[in-house]
Amino acid sequence: MVKKRVIGIGETVLDILFKDNQPLKAVPGGSTLNSIVSLGRAGVPCAMVTAVGSDHIGNIICHSMEENGVSLDHVCRIPNAKSNISLAFLDENNDAQYLFYKDQTLKALDVQLPQTGKDDVVLFGSFFAIDPTFRPVVGELLHQAHNAGAWLYYDVNYRKNHIGDLPNVMPNIVENMDLADVVRGSVEDFYNIYQLNEGDEIYARVSPHCRTLILTNGSEPIRVYTPTECQTYPVTGIKTISTIGAGDNFNAGYIYATMQGQNEQAARIAVAQQWSQNVCRQIGNNISNELVAQIRNGNPNPMV
Repeated sequence: MVKKRVIGIGETVLDILFKDNQPLKAVPGGSTLNSIVSLGRAGVPCAMVTAVGSDHIGNIICHSMEENGVSLDHVCRIPNAKSNISLAFLDENNDAQYLFYKDQTLKALDVQLPQTGKDDVVLFGSFFAIDPTFRPVVGELLHQAHNAGAWLYYDVNYRKNHIGDLPNVMPNIVENMDLADVVRGSVEDFYNIYQLNEGDEIYARVSPHCRTLILTNGSEPIRVYTPTECQTYPVTGIKTISTIGAGDNFNAGYIYATMQGQNEQAARIAVAQQWSQNVCRQIGNNISNELVAQIRNGNPNPMV
């Protein structure tokens, strides 16, 4: 598969990271933005469809996108709105617990959508992709991209705090799967949706809508389901500094390997794990300068 550009649609926030109740770093975040920025850093042409406030936080987020090669052409700056902030508290296992501070006036996405074509990848997911408030815009972009022959990657990322919303958003989840070429989610995500935790049973629910499912489960092997087989790939244990952005950069690495012409699932999953583990070894949401340098020096699939 040869694709030239990645378009992400999703929420943006400023993540303020804490360890032992002390702030460590503030970095632009949001699940889709984390993926898009890493892809931009790797030299992939990228654009982000999102909304930010007109405040100083919004300036920080937009500057970060721009300096990492992400187009601002489809970023909506909302006057008099405050950009979203999240506080991420790292526990003893370096996993994060979050507190979110959001301005409801950001519940708008009045922006010209990119016209996608067969050379494009569209990355979408999390609650943003199914939120009824944003659904008209998200749905329009996804349908246009699907009809134009773009490659759509859906990261389910459905969290426990949204279980009560499930009756209202389930049709949007199903529609997203219908439009996607790849669905990626964790066992926890699908338990929250289907109350299932067995991979075969989960794929039986997903497969009528999307033929390829990437199923993750923490340190357990990664499974890739297709109509003909289920392939498993072990997860290499590493010492983590922060797990923030791990799944997002898994997505970015998988997309990058696919765009580089890697047709074997094993090669795609290997790069996805490399990018994910690279992020876990540092404080930050994106791949490191060292990995970026290796990629830009002509080693697109470095073992890091």
